Amino acid sequence: MVSAIITAAGKNKRMSDDQKALGLNIQHKLLLELHGKPVIIKTLENVKNTGVDELVIVLGYFSDEIKGVLSDYLDVNVKVIFNPDLNVELSDTLLNGVKNVKSGLCLCAAADQPTVSTDTLNNLINALDSEKSMVTILARGKSGYLNSTNGLGMPFVCHSKLLKKYLPGEEDNLNPILNNMFEDGVIFYGVNPHNSLEMVNINQWDDYITVLKETK
Repeated sequence: MVSAIITAAGKNKRMSDDQKALGLNIQHKLLLELHGKPVIIKTLENVKNTGVDELVIVLGYFSDEIKGVLSDYLDVNVKVIFNPDLNVELSDTLLNGVKNVKSGLCLCAAADQPTVSTDTLNNLINALDSEKSMVTILARGKSGYLNSTNGLGMPFVCHSKLLKKYLPGEEDNLNPILNNMFEDGVIFYGVNPHNSLEMVNINQWDDYITVLKETK
């Protein structure tokens, strides 16, 4: 059983600040268009094409606007859930997702990462040894078995039981939680991206322009 969780609950602050400074209309980063489709749809398609058994998208801020573009992509295996409290950290959003999927492997991805290909996501899934306490994660520098979690984040794959153990009560971003796992002996394995563009999160306007120019 492989489930996927896409986190899409953030405040959009850095993007809206950039748009204001540039005199642009304020638009949520996940709704910006990439060659005919919103950013979040590109991410959703890449994740869904891995063949995961179920997919949950977790919304928070701007949920009405984001859900509006998702309606044509929802089916029995793809659903939207909502954070009960908007003002939460990524750990709470991920935990909400984990509570709404079946026990098993979890592919965790951020909605603002539309350039992470299906191939790379499948590599993360296939590199995981489900018999071990292990996380496979997009490498940011060193790949293979890792001796540090510094700078690491999504996407990653691990068993849901690890997330249910380490996420509750943390109220934090992801990296400190990954570090707690590492210090407890969880194995981390870095999977190389296909190219540098897969490392880009669309947080600011320049990120969006870079992705727009370098993708087709």
